[in-house]
Amino acid sequence: MLEELNPLLHSQLRLAVMSVLMTVEEADFVYLKEKTEATAGNLSVQLEKLSDAGYIVVEKTFEGKRPRTVCRMTPVGRSAFEAYVEVLKKYLHL
Repeated sequence: MLEELNPLLHSQLRLAVMSVLMTVEEADFVYLKEKTEATAGNLSVQLEKLSDAGYIVVEKTFEGKRPRTVCRMTPVGRSAFEAYVEVLKKYLHL
């Protein structure tokens, strides 16, 4: 019996966000939007879900008068992502 894939990470956009954040120390909203090709609204909702789960930290600041949102993966998020990949490998018999 195979383990169940983490439903929070199994969403295409949340998985894409986590994949990007695995490779960088931090990423701002504009960068994540470009890399995932998501709409701003959908990306905002998915970032909130990842943040609520403790997988990422979202910091909202201002550069001058412009808002800036920066995301970083937490140790909990990194562990969850790595576990997701391991379960996926079992499905693929890798």
